[in-house]
Amino acid sequence: MRRSGDPSRPAVVALGGGHGLSASLSALRLMTDRITAVVTVADDGGSSGRLREELGVLPPGDLRMALSALCDDSEWGRTWRDLLQHRFSSDGPLDRHSVGNLLIVALWELFGDTVEGLDLVGRLLGARGRVLPMASVPLRIEADVVGPAGERDVVRGQTHVATTGWRIAQLRLDPVDPPACPEAVDAVREADWVVLGPGSWYTSVLPHLLVPALRAALLETTARVVVVLNLTPDDETVGMRAVDHLAVLRAHAPDLPVHAVVADPASVEDVDELADLCATMGAQLLVRQVRRGDQSAVHDPLRLAAALRDVVEDYLGDVGTRTGR
Repeated sequence: MRRSGDPSRPAVVALGGGHGLSASLSALRLMTDRITAVVTVADDGGSSGRLREELGVLPPGDLRMALSALCDDSEWGRTWRDLLQHRFSSDGPLDRHSVGNLLIVALWELFGDTVEGLDLVGRLLGARGRVLPMASVPLRIEADVVGPAGERDVVRGQTHVATTGWRIAQLRLDPVDPPACPEAVDAVREADWVVLGPGSWYTSVLPHLLVPALRAALLETTARVVVVLNLTPDDETVGMRAVDHLAVLRAHAPDLPVHAVVADPASVEDVDELADLCATMGAQLLVRQVRRGDQSAVHDPLRLAAALRDVVEDYLGDVGTRTGR
């Protein structure tokens, strides 16, 4: 992905996985067609986990969801999106497998190339952008966790980390030095903007910072980094406030240059405290309503797109004051 040189069509890389990444992609596609989604590959549950275990492939589920979020807004694109998302329901081995997961894995076997297979599915969907894995091999997530009485343990596997219920103190990947997807590294280095979050903080967002070549690209790129905070805590971040999410990100990547942080006002307990932390990171805080109008814990694509457009155009004040940064 080459720099656009056109602020109305910025080259954007979105990092994450699952529903959180789908939310950011649904917003970004309203701003630009120069999008690269870089997706976590540590899922070990459901259809993805079964295919990963049986065939030794990257878990395809989060990749499928990202492709679906970028589908062309036409009858053709929506039809293929719905087909990719369709799940079988049976008493046999196909139960809960999605058509998209099977299609993606079949293309990987046919072409022997992960990226080529994903690009082909993207063309089938008329996708507004490209979807890439963050690593070239399947990963496992490990976490040091602390219980309510201070007891410590190690939890292994994305499914178990996501549902531990204990405070996560430290995150690791297995293997510890996985090969990054080269195309993903290039995309980060050549981007105008990088969007990190929303999503499951420990199992979808932070893992990108633990892949050495991808982390190096994030630290060295001239792209500006935007962090989009979650609307509510999930199972792996129970009890964490908005400021805690940002503090954890800073602890795992203290040198990551962050330009802006986007947060919904209903999700921030203390705006001043969050703004102070952003300031220590050299970042501007943008507080905007980005959830749906029914106040559900779901990002609204139009509202999130408007907030991200404000960031891109440097309208970061409470009333749209241009910062000139």
